[in-house]
Amino acid sequence: MLNKLRSYLPGKLGKVRPIVPVVRLHGAIGAASPLKSGLNLSSVEDALEIAFSFKEAPAVALSINSPGGSPVQSHLIFKRIRQLADENNKQILVFVEDVAASGGYMIALAGDDIIVDPSSIVGSIGVVSAGFGFTELLEKTGVQRRVYASGDKKVTLDPFSPEVKEDIEHLKTLQHEIHEMFIDMVKSRRGDVLSDDENLFSGLFWTGAKARDLGLVDGLGDLHSTIHERYGKETKVKFVGTKKRFLSRFIPGANLQGGLNEAAGTLPAAALATLEEKSLWAKFGL
Repeated sequence: MLNKLRSYLPGKLGKVRPIVPVVRLHGAIGAASPLKSGLNLSSVEDALEIAFSFKEAPAVALSINSPGGSPVQSHLIFKRIRQLADENNKQILVFVEDVAASGGYMIALAGDDIIVDPSSIVGSIGVVSAGFGFTELLEKTGVQRRVYASGDKKVTLDPFSPEVKEDIEHLKTLQHEIHEMFIDMVKSRRGDVLSDDENLFSGLFWTGAKARDLGLVDGLGDLHSTIHERYGKETKVKFVGTKKRFLSRFIPGANLQGGLNEAAGTLPAAALATLEEKSLWAKFGL
């Protein structure tokens, strides 16, 4: 009755347009620093809760563009999305932009439907660890490495020490456990449509069109067109985000609580983190 009465009222008092809230989940996944924003549960939880607070919304949409990163944060974000979806009885629509790879794809699995562009990059279902070895550099420069530790394995995989076979095997065991968890998630969420391609869980990645054939995603399209097709052309797409802190307006990713002193003190670490993030994107030609 209320909606019928509204239809006779002018302007904003009239018929209310349906709304689909959208949360952007963009960037490499991991911890944030004063000078670097990170995609993690802490950084996205407020926006997710706001999106799910639209009681009359027929669905909640997620816009994902991520090359991956921390498997822990990826899993935490996935679990929080599914928890909110179940609590509020909402359908989740995932829209992939450039990339949903590795941890980015893990988050995408939270969607009831995953929609991609034909040229999106999807997959990379695997686990990787990378680092550098500086043992020969120390010898050439004449620098002595001094480490004092309690615990025989406290300096496992130290980049300034020679590799130890047992340490590498231990790392691979951890990677295998995480990889198996990832595979179980994919099968649990998409097992009824997955192909039996032998490379599905090898770490390879594909275009959106091929990913659809493999069963990793549900269809091809874009956010606005898909929402209008499903819920009507009058449906409003509303992007939801957390408010930027004052300092972040001047220093991207800066944390006001950390302060300028902390930001200055972490410049070298932030530079390395930026290079690491760029390498994640570069893997997919971005």
